[in-house]
Amino acid sequence: MDVTPARNDLLLRLLAATELRSRVVSGNLANLNTPGYKRQEVRFEDLLRTALRRGTDPGQVEARIELDLESPARPDGNNVSLELEMNSLRENRLLYETYAAILEGRMNLQRIAVTEGR
Repeated sequence: MDVTPARNDLLLRLLAATELRSRVVSGNLANLNTPGYKRQEVRFEDLLRTALRRGTDPGQVEARIELDLESPARPDGNNVSLELEMNSLRENRLLYETYAAILEGRMNLQRIAVTEGR
């Protein structure tokens, strides 16, 4: 198992992306009834996947907030859907829990290697 700081850095960046996504979804929900509001979404995992497929440095990939111009808008121009946002929150929570569990496991392995290796 590779326990280099770069691997932990990637997990920390994945966790940061879930935190950003949580704030963005909360903002979308807060603007559910704001006329003309366009929902926002956070892209990171798909950008990271693309970078890995291309063989480029994944350390250069940054989470970014983009407007969702594809979701259908209501007559008032707002395209926020309560159901979509609630699903986004659930999915994001699962991602966060998964990334946190992986990081915790890696940290436990490092701790064991240091304390048991005396």
